[in-house]
Amino acid sequence: MFKSFRIGSLFGIPIKLDVSFLLILPVFAWLIGSQIELLVGPLNAVLGAGLESGSLTAGYRPWVLGLLAAIGLFVGVVLHELGHSLVAIRYGYPIDSITLWIFGGLAQLTDQPEDWKHELLIAIAGPIVSVLVGIGSYLLMLVVPTQFDGAVFVLAYLALLNVALAGFNMLPAFPMDGGRVLRALLARGRPFAQATQIAAEVGKLFALAMGLFGLLQLNVILIGIAFFIYIGASGEAQQTVLSAAFEGVTVSDIMTAGDDVDVVSPDDSIADLLERMFSERHTGYPVMDDGRLVGLVTLTDAREVDPVERDAYVVEDVMSTDLETIGPDAEAMDALNRMQRHGIGRLLVVEGGDLVGLISRTDLMTALDIIRSSGSTEAAKRAADDREPDRSPPGDGRPERGWE
Repeated sequence: MFKSFRIGSLFGIPIKLDVSFLLILPVFAWLIGSQIELLVGPLNAVLGAGLESGSLTAGYRPWVLGLLAAIGLFVGVVLHELGHSLVAIRYGYPIDSITLWIFGGLAQLTDQPEDWKHELLIAIAGPIVSVLVGIGSYLLMLVVPTQFDGAVFVLAYLALLNVALAGFNMLPAFPMDGGRVLRALLARGRPFAQATQIAAEVGKLFALAMGLFGLLQLNVILIGIAFFIYIGASGEAQQTVLSAAFEGVTVSDIMTAGDDVDVVSPDDSIADLLERMFSERHTGYPVMDDGRLVGLVTLTDAREVDPVERDAYVVEDVMSTDLETIGPDAEAMDALNRMQRHGIGRLLVVEGGDLVGLISRTDLMTALDIIRSSGSTEAAKRAADDREPDRSPPGDGRPERGWE
């Protein structure tokens, strides 16, 4: 959600803090510290902690204990995500990073496991680690002398909460761990995309119920978790369907061929460029010099030149040389992911330094519609060969890096 920064690494996996984590940490510390009297009873009843609330709530102790417990809680979250990550790495799925943010932790896999056994083992690894952290905290609590009641409280709290969080994560609310377990089990006897859609629908139902309960309890955190479960379930289901539809489809299958891509020269004046953009309804052109791709110029670039100077300035003066490109043999899904990641509408297709085509979000969505309606990727390839070059700007109308 916000800017994140790296604080270290474990087993070669970068550990990052999202700025939202720094906002929520003091909130958790305050919540724990202000509820110590309420927590003492359950900790004594369930774990036999033998705590007295009077000494724990004296002076500034509640806030110190609240902060220590909150930090310990998020350490447990990192270990939980590390459990997922190490099992994922074991099965050949690299981990980009583990990020702590407002609602806990997120292990970012670079590839999505589609073997149901791998998905199952990766999903349950996190809750298993949380249970082990809870057991370890409880065992430490037993050996800490009773006069160190602050340490006993923190360890007892972490013991109980880590086990509770493991149970909460196992709810079948996709994309939480339990939802991923559900998807893995569903994928045993049906296509992965279909299993994802079913698990996502179950996850959205849980999210709606959770959000309603949070609303009745006026619990902002629960409402927030429900919202992100709903969004996460919808987004991952869509991504999985796209991946299944584009399986085996490459950029060259659906791109506009290089001969059909309109280009400009670096020596063209900005005035001529704008006139051409108006007449051809383009908002961006590759810039070619003696058959070599040297840059990209957009409507935004051209507008930066004052109207009275547009005859004096040329494309080379304003074009961008920092280009987002992709190879013709890359998977179509990779092209879509690149566009989404960089917030752009089109990618230049380059091979050996030569411009061989262009692929746009419109090309990809058109191909997806054809594949869905015909059930054949060959139909999408034929349609790409027969269609007119795509001359329209990206459908969302937003300024975009590269093409606009």
